[in-house]
Amino acid sequence: MTAAVFDHNGPWTEEEYLALGETQQRVELFDGSLHVTPAPTPRHQNISGELRVALRIPAREAGLHVLEAVNVRLRPGRIPVPDLVITGPIDFDEVNVEASEVRLVCEIISPSNAATDKVLKMHYYAAAGIEWYLLVEQENGTLHRYRRHGRHYRELSVTKPGEALELTEPVRATIRPQDLVP
Repeated sequence: MTAAVFDHNGPWTEEEYLALGETQQRVELFDGSLHVTPAPTPRHQNISGELRVALRIPAREAGLHVLEAVNVRLRPGRIPVPDLVITGPIDFDEVNVEASEVRLVCEIISPSNAATDKVLKMHYYAAAGIEWYLLVEQENGTLHRYRRHGRHYRELSVTKPGEALELTEPVRATIRPQDLVP
């Protein structure tokens, strides 16, 4: 991938981005530019795995799916890789999940890219019509739950360690921050 990236001239098209194939790094496409981050830390992955476990059965019961680190096509040329999504029925052989199929998107805030998760991606997800956004703080598992209001999100709740988040949409689930962190 390195040679392909450094030898590239001009903005990246969606086709060129997808031609990179699977990579060790998380590579996202934002309006012609690549955003590359190293592989997540073990702490990050532990939180993601525990959150997936907490949501898997409730999602299945609701006829939905929980997926980690998949391409989500928000619009042509805009493909982030969220940490976790809950989707409706999808084609599991397609390289992208369409934003219209995503019911909830979750990002685990990494110190190196907090602004991307709290500002850029939040704006892009809301503009794409994704109803629910969940942000998780790595250091203690604090959960920030947002619901779309027009083309923006409004924070509905902050759940800290010792408390429990009771989700009713898009699935019914109880999530405790202290259960997410190692």
